[in-house]
Amino acid sequence: MKRKLFRLIASQICLHSCMTGLRLAAPLLALRLGYGAAQVGMMLAFFSISQVFLALPAGRYADRHGMKPLIAMGVAMSTLATGLAVFFQVYPMLCLAALLTGGATGITTIALQRHVGRMTQDHDELKLAFSWLSIGPAISNFIGPFCVGLLIDHSGFTSAFVFLTVIPFFAWIGIRSQVRLEPMEPEPIAQGQRSWDLLKIPMLRRLLCVNWFMSSCWDVHTFVVPLLGHERGISASAIGTIMGGFAIAAALIRMVLPVIAQKLTEWQIMTIAMLMTGVVMGLYPLVSSAWMMGLCSVALGVFLGCVQPMLMSTMHQITPSRRQGEALGVRLMMVNASSVFMPMLFGLAGASIGVSGLFWCVSAVVTAGSRLAWGLRGDKNLG
Repeated sequence: MKRKLFRLIASQICLHSCMTGLRLAAPLLALRLGYGAAQVGMMLAFFSISQVFLALPAGRYADRHGMKPLIAMGVAMSTLATGLAVFFQVYPMLCLAALLTGGATGITTIALQRHVGRMTQDHDELKLAFSWLSIGPAISNFIGPFCVGLLIDHSGFTSAFVFLTVIPFFAWIGIRSQVRLEPMEPEPIAQGQRSWDLLKIPMLRRLLCVNWFMSSCWDVHTFVVPLLGHERGISASAIGTIMGGFAIAAALIRMVLPVIAQKLTEWQIMTIAMLMTGVVMGLYPLVSSAWMMGLCSVALGVFLGCVQPMLMSTMHQITPSRRQGEALGVRLMMVNASSVFMPMLFGLAGASIGVSGLFWCVSAVVTAGSRLAWGLRGDKNLG
């Protein structure tokens, strides 16, 4: 299974790097074109808005047809998006590129997570598989911004967009040889049954709230670092390196997470991660230099990086096996529905209460929300 898993991770890195690289290049280009924080926040929201509408159909499609068709669709969408940005470097086209790459990342994430969940045989293997799979986005969060930052500084935005256009093609190389798992026949749909009926599972509701809190922290960090860097005169490559430090830390913690998970249960890891994230978010506005920002970025990477593998392992235990793709779609849709509005809210909040106030508000909310992760201890399957 390890060889197959590593090929899937490599494909995920290629597709996700396209999105993370564009998520650095597009705001920086918009700022250079004279747009402000509110417009940048609106642009970042476009990375999530398409996933709101595609997540549930993609989950249901994955339950019936498997992984490969969705991956092919994701490659096509990412290539088209960044290819257009090569020739049309204007604000509306950057928003369209954000829309397409965001949707591509969303549908491929659902397909891969469902496929990997079905590859595993037991609880321990499930935690291990998702710990390794979660390394992919962490690595791509480094590769995308770091490479794009260097290309912008040394060759300009056009070279960065060309790089982002090429890398999605390599995703198909790791996918084409994968054996298709036979899709499960979906459960008969009773009259009036909807995807939202999954929210009747109490632990799933609690888990989705934990996911929302932590993804909001991720969004704050992604939104604020380019703004702070631009405001303080930090170069694009330095900003990319700061964001890359976050990604490296998230990747490294996920490599050792299977060892940690042998000592602690999923709910314990998520509770500790939420509390420590609140502390770091509170300290972030107090630092000013690039290297101190880098240290805070690394710390956030460690704590936020712990959450997704444990969350996905938990979700596969508490949702019906024949509706796992649908449940993954519900999760992604809810998180991205929030992410559509949160960057715009962050932009307005940053303009009114300042970046420091924004960080402290998020710190207070995520610290209070740790009670939800603590409440997951009520599930016997989770330790």
